[in-house]
Formats: sequence, structure tokens, C-alpha cells
Amino acid sequence: MSDQPRPRTGRGKVIAGVVPGQSARIVREAAHYAALARAELVVAHVDTTRFVAFEDPDGYVHSSTVDVAGDAAKAALDEVRRMTAEALAGSTVTWTARQIIGDPALALIQLADEIDASLIVVGTRKRGLGESLREFLTGSVAARLSHRQRRPVLVVPQGEPVGAEEQLPWE
Repeated sequence: MSDQPRPRTGRGKVIAGVVPGQSARIVREAAHYAALARAELVVAHVDTTRFVAFEDPDGYVHSSTVDVAGDAAKAALDEVRRMTAEALAGSTVTWTARQIIGDPALALIQLADEIDASLIVVGTRKRGLGESLREFLTGSVAARLSHRQRRPVLVVPQGEPVGAEEQLPWE
């Protein structure tokens, strides 16, 4: 066995941060970039009903639950897996789905560090008052990702763009 590092077949893994009901375009765009980099795609769903209470030295995460949502969290991950399988039907990209917990931006950053990701792909938020309020209170996941870690962040539009004469959702 040589002390020389083995050549990588591609750059680090590509992460697609998704939520159930989101446009499949996010997963397809992430898969496209994973294929270009000859990298694995990791489709990540963040369960925001749980947060990290503490982490053991061996990496095991103990979580606390804000809302007892075990079945809902499992259903969300199952939906993400189903949506990903449909979106990538016929694709040769290797992918896995993972559920992580906590604040979406911080959880995606931690996962990216853990798996040495080369790119994080997220979608724009949906239009609507509820989403505008959520973003006002928590901030944009894409903006927080772009300022809190070193990897590139690809933000994929979910729907039709806002016209030049229309107000942006946060205006």
C-alpha cells in the first residue's frame, strides 16, 4: 500500500437540500452537476422539528424534539426518497437520501463538512405570506449558506420568475 493519496474519480459529493413538495428541478440540477463532477449526489432533508442537544465524541448526535414528530419526519424522508427516485428515473447518477436535523443552513453546512461536499444545491422558497414571514424570521437558507461556509451554493428557481414590474416577495 502506498502513502500517496489515491486519485479521486471526481470532486466531493454534491448535496441537494430539499423539502417535500418542492420542485423536482432542484434534484435534477444537482444530479447534473454531480454527473459532471463524477460525484455521488446526497439528497438531504432537514427535519426542523428536532435539534441537536449534544454530540458524543464518536459523532453520535443526541437530539431534542420540539414537536413529537417521529412519524411526520419519517413520512417526509419517504416523500423525499420517492420524489428523488421519480426525478432521477433513468439517470446513472448514484444517490442517497439522508435526513439531518436542526437549522437548515447549519445542518447542511455540517453535512457538507462531514462528506467533503464540493457543491450545495438548494431551491428558492415558494411565494406566499407564510414563506415571507418564515424567511423574515429565520433568513434565507441560500444567503446564510453563501456567507457561512466555503463551498459554492447553487440556487435553483422553483417556479416562474417574478417579473420586472412585480414586487419581490420580501418587498
